[in-house]
Amino acid sequence: MGMITRARAALAAWREPSAGVSASAGADGMSDTGGMTVVNLLGGKGRGAPIGEQRALSVPAALRALEVLCGLFAMTPVHYYRRTDEGKERVDSAPQARMFSISANAVQPAYLLKELMMGDLLMRGQFATYIHRDTLYRPSSLTRLVPDGLAPHTHWSKADGLELFVDASLPDGSRERLTRNDIWYVPGFSRDGLVGLDRLKILADTFEAAASMNEFAARFWDNNAQPSTVLTTKAKVDQTEKVKIRTDWAQRFAGPRNAGAVAVLDQEMKAEFLSHDNKASQFIETRTFTVVEVARAFGVPPHILFELSRATFSNIEQQSLEIVLYTMLQHFERAAAHMTHAFADKGHFFEFNPDALLKGDIKSRYEAYSIAVDKGLLNSNEIRRMENRNDREGGDQYRMGSGSTLEGQQQPKPSKPVDHRTPPPPPPAEKD
Repeated sequence: MGMITRARAALAAWREPSAGVSASAGADGMSDTGGMTVVNLLGGKGRGAPIGEQRALSVPAALRALEVLCGLFAMTPVHYYRRTDEGKERVDSAPQARMFSISANAVQPAYLLKELMMGDLLMRGQFATYIHRDTLYRPSSLTRLVPDGLAPHTHWSKADGLELFVDASLPDGSRERLTRNDIWYVPGFSRDGLVGLDRLKILADTFEAAASMNEFAARFWDNNAQPSTVLTTKAKVDQTEKVKIRTDWAQRFAGPRNAGAVAVLDQEMKAEFLSHDNKASQFIETRTFTVVEVARAFGVPPHILFELSRATFSNIEQQSLEIVLYTMLQHFERAAAHMTHAFADKGHFFEFNPDALLKGDIKSRYEAYSIAVDKGLLNSNEIRRMENRNDREGGDQYRMGSGSTLEGQQQPKPSKPVDHRTPPPPPPAEKD
């Protein structure tokens, strides 16, 4: 679909939303829209409604999981390549390459943009930026748009196929319907391909349970771990007097500052304390289980969230590699695919390089390097670049065979073996 056709479709969608344009997903990215034509990304009230990022991130495990995944994603370099007959060639000077490797815009570095991207995809299931272009209409910088203000719409026709438009709230306070010439929209894991799953909505009960447990612990210890109190008496007390007695008791003895104060009771009144046995109610075990639940929700090994009850020194290293294989690689591929689809020129593509995340200990790395050099797979300068060291003279040559011969050198001819078992023939006799 060309730019003019896309603009006409967007105008038609704005004037007549029901004519060929509909939102294909609900707020949580599920396929069931219930006949609605507008995506309600702000969620509703009641069960399953988003609880808000601030409350969800008040759970230490959720905050740590988000910080780890966003950090891993942002620190992994992404390069812009040109396909060549020999394979690929890095193009670092292109404007679209600089947006994701150096500066996203005049204020934010590329690291921060990628960190925001990962956070929005994990928490809200979608990420979008406004595309700023230079005089040659090349993308030059990106401005992140708040996920709450995004509402995607689709337009489909037999001639042009599927087209996406996004109603977005811009940083200046205005709201516009944008085409993909002006907005870069990336959905997270999705069931309809348009809107990613909103963790704040789908996992609202999980986050709410963990946050409520933290609040209970804070209230319990803020009250100096004192149990609830029941005041009993044989005399009849009217409702007004009950309120006065309860208020007076709370003012005198509630809170840590009044803990241990002496109570003087009259009217044959007795104080009974309701005990709270946190051990019997498995309070610690329940809090540990919430850490595992959050780790499961984000795809993070529990030991990364400092839940070490079942971790051993033999399996932590393997689990650290699994977070890259089973969690981060899918995020890398999703981001690279959308970068290539939106910004790459013909014959170019984006690719993440997670090699630094897959490095083992130094002994294992050097043993692998030695094998690679002997087999002619790597030369010393390539290895030095992997270890963040400068090249050295003569380090671009590859070794052949067992590693004793450099590429391009002729192997020395083997000398004729000498049989030491038979004595050499005697020298010829001299003539007179």
